[in-house]
Amino acid sequence: MTLKRISVVLLACLTLSACGGVDPNSPLGQRKAIFKQMLKTGEDLGGMLRGRIPFDGAKFADGAVRLDALSHQPWQHFPQVREADHTSARDDVWQRQARFQEMARNLEAATGELVIASQVQPAKASNLGPAVQKVEDACSACHKEFRDH
Repeated sequence: MTLKRISVVLLACLTLSACGGVDPNSPLGQRKAIFKQMLKTGEDLGGMLRGRIPFDGAKFADGAVRLDALSHQPWQHFPQVREADHTSARDDVWQRQARFQEMARNLEAATGELVIASQVQPAKASNLGPAVQKVEDACSACHKEFRDH
Protein backbone atom coordinates (compact mmCIF):
# COMPACT_ATOMS: atom_id res chain seq x y z
CA MET A 1 0.00 0.00 0.00
CA THR A 2 2.78 2.47 0.86
CA LEU A 3 4.60 1.82 -2.42
CA LYS A 4 1.37 2.45 -4.29
CA ARG A 5 0.86 5.80 -2.50
CA ILE A 6 4.43 6.87 -3.15
CA SER A 7 4.02 5.99 -6.82
CA VAL A 8 0.82 8.01 -7.10
CA VAL A 9 2.39 11.03 -5.37
CA LEU A 10 5.50 10.79 -7.56
CA LEU A 11 3.39 10.54 -10.72
CA ALA A 12 1.32 13.56 -9.64
CA CYS A 13 4.46 15.59 -8.99
CA LEU A 14 5.92 14.68 -12.36
CA THR A 15 2.67 15.57 -14.10
CA LEU A 16 2.46 18.95 -12.36
CA SER A 17 6.08 19.77 -13.08
CA ALA A 18 5.43 19.28 -16.80
CA CYS A 19 2.59 21.82 -16.75
CA GLY A 20 3.43 25.40 -17.60
CA GLY A 21 6.90 24.63 -18.87
CA VAL A 22 8.53 26.64 -21.61
CA ASP A 23 8.98 24.99 -24.98
CA PRO A 24 12.78 24.86 -25.37
CA ASN A 25 12.38 25.43 -29.12
CA SER A 26 10.26 28.56 -28.71
CA PRO A 27 11.90 31.99 -28.93
CA LEU A 28 11.39 32.39 -25.17
CA GLY A 29 12.91 28.97 -24.46
CA GLN A 30 15.90 29.62 -26.71
CA ARG A 31 16.74 33.02 -25.27
CA LYS A 32 16.28 31.76 -21.69
CA ALA A 33 18.77 28.98 -22.41
CA ILE A 34 21.29 31.47 -23.81
CA PHE A 35 20.84 33.86 -20.90
CA LYS A 36 21.39 30.98 -18.45
CA GLN A 37 24.63 30.08 -20.24
CA MET A 38 25.69 33.73 -20.13
CA LEU A 39 24.94 33.91 -16.42
CA LYS A 40 26.92 30.75 -15.65
CA THR A 41 29.89 31.89 -17.73
CA GLY A 42 29.83 35.38 -16.20
CA GLU A 43 29.58 33.95 -12.69
CA ASP A 44 32.65 31.79 -13.33
CA LEU A 45 34.63 34.78 -14.63
CA GLY A 46 33.55 36.93 -11.69
CA GLY A 47 34.32 34.06 -9.34
CA MET A 48 37.90 33.92 -10.63
CA LEU A 49 38.32 37.64 -10.01
CA ARG A 50 36.75 37.58 -6.57
CA GLY A 51 38.66 34.52 -5.32
CA ARG A 52 35.70 32.12 -5.23
CA ILE A 53 37.34 30.09 -8.02
CA PRO A 54 41.13 29.86 -8.46
CA PHE A 55 42.26 32.28 -11.17
CA ASP A 56 43.45 30.59 -14.36
CA GLY A 57 44.36 33.00 -17.16
CA ALA A 58 43.76 30.51 -19.96
CA LYS A 59 40.38 29.44 -18.59
CA PHE A 60 39.43 33.05 -18.04
CA ALA A 61 40.32 33.93 -21.65
CA ASP A 62 38.30 30.95 -22.92
CA GLY A 63 35.36 32.04 -20.78
CA ALA A 64 35.61 35.60 -22.11
CA VAL A 65 35.49 34.29 -25.70
CA ARG A 66 32.50 32.11 -24.83
CA LEU A 67 30.68 35.01 -23.15
CA ASP A 68 31.37 37.22 -26.15
CA ALA A 69 29.93 34.62 -28.53
CA LEU A 70 26.87 34.15 -26.32
CA SER A 71 26.31 37.92 -26.05
CA HIS A 72 25.49 38.04 -29.77
CA GLN A 73 22.89 35.26 -29.71
CA PRO A 74 19.79 36.03 -27.61
CA TRP A 75 18.59 39.07 -29.58
CA GLN A 76 17.49 37.02 -32.58
CA HIS A 77 15.06 35.20 -30.28
CA PHE A 78 13.02 38.30 -29.47
CA PRO A 79 10.24 38.15 -32.07
CA GLN A 80 8.80 41.36 -33.54
CA VAL A 81 5.62 40.86 -31.49
CA ARG A 82 5.59 39.82 -27.84
CA GLU A 83 4.72 36.16 -27.45
CA ALA A 84 1.86 34.96 -25.27
CA ASP A 85 4.19 32.97 -22.97
CA HIS A 86 5.10 34.41 -19.59
CA THR A 87 8.34 36.30 -20.04
CA SER A 88 10.48 38.42 -17.76
CA ALA A 89 10.85 41.00 -20.52
CA ARG A 90 8.82 44.19 -20.18
CA ASP A 91 6.60 45.39 -23.00
CA ASP A 92 9.22 48.09 -23.57
CA VAL A 93 11.39 45.51 -25.35
CA TRP A 94 8.88 45.55 -28.19
CA GLN A 95 7.79 49.17 -27.86
CA ARG A 96 11.30 50.65 -27.71
CA GLN A 97 13.20 48.37 -30.08
CA ALA A 98 15.86 50.94 -31.01
CA ARG A 99 16.85 51.43 -27.38
CA PHE A 100 16.76 47.69 -26.69
CA GLN A 101 19.03 47.02 -29.67
CA GLU A 102 21.38 49.82 -28.58
CA MET A 103 21.75 48.19 -25.17
CA ALA A 104 22.34 44.81 -26.81
CA ARG A 105 25.17 46.36 -28.87
CA ASN A 106 26.59 47.89 -25.65
CA LEU A 107 26.80 44.44 -24.10
CA GLU A 108 28.40 43.00 -27.24
CA ALA A 109 30.99 45.79 -27.21
CA ALA A 110 31.73 45.22 -23.52
CA THR A 111 32.24 41.47 -23.99
CA GLY A 112 34.48 42.19 -27.00
CA GLU A 113 36.60 44.47 -24.82
CA LEU A 114 36.74 41.71 -22.20
CA VAL A 115 38.14 39.29 -24.77
CA ILE A 116 40.87 41.80 -25.68
CA ALA A 117 41.71 42.44 -22.02
CA SER A 118 41.86 38.70 -21.29
CA GLN A 119 44.50 38.21 -24.00
CA VAL A 120 47.00 40.62 -22.42
CA GLN A 121 49.91 38.66 -20.99
CA PRO A 122 50.74 37.97 -18.28
CA ALA A 123 47.13 37.38 -17.33
CA LYS A 124 46.34 38.92 -13.95
CA ALA A 125 42.99 39.04 -12.21
CA SER A 126 43.69 42.59 -11.08
CA ASN A 127 43.93 43.79 -14.70
CA LEU A 128 40.61 42.24 -15.73
CA GLY A 129 38.33 43.77 -13.10
CA PRO A 130 37.40 46.92 -15.05
CA ALA A 131 36.48 44.94 -18.19
CA VAL A 132 34.34 42.51 -16.18
CA GLN A 133 32.69 45.43 -14.39
CA LYS A 134 31.82 46.99 -17.75
CA VAL A 135 30.10 43.74 -18.83
CA GLU A 136 28.23 43.50 -15.51
CA ASP A 137 27.16 47.15 -15.81
CA ALA A 138 25.85 46.57 -19.36
CA CYS A 139 23.81 43.58 -18.17
CA SER A 140 22.49 45.45 -15.16
CA ALA A 141 21.50 48.54 -17.16
CA CYS A 142 19.48 46.47 -19.62
CA HIS A 143 17.81 44.49 -16.84
CA LYS A 144 16.81 47.70 -15.04
CA GLU A 145 15.30 49.14 -18.18
CA PHE A 146 13.78 46.08 -19.87
CA ARG A 147 13.41 43.18 -17.43
CA ASP A 148 10.34 42.72 -15.28
CA HIS A 149 11.30 41.26 -11.91
